[in-house]
Amino acid sequence: MERAADEDGHEGREGLGARERDILALERRGFPGPGAKERAIREELDLSPVRYYQLLNALLDDARALAHDPVTVNRLRRVREARRAER
Repeated sequence: MERAADEDGHEGREGLGARERDILALERRGFPGPGAKERAIREELDLSPVRYYQLLNALLDDARALAHDPVTVNRLRRVREARRAER
């Protein structure tokens, strides 16, 4: 049973909101060159890149995101862990 989305596009505990789904969808895409991803973040999601990456990082720890798109979430978790290990 899925709850209806609120006015911000966030759903109840059972599913991701529209913004969270859009963030994961953007991460699945490839970008042709430097700056293209940041431009897409600003134009398509109306977010600053800094805020986008804050939301993305929190999303990687969300079980709902893992259930929604396990391939993307697991790939991004591996990248995040590799970067942490380099520090």
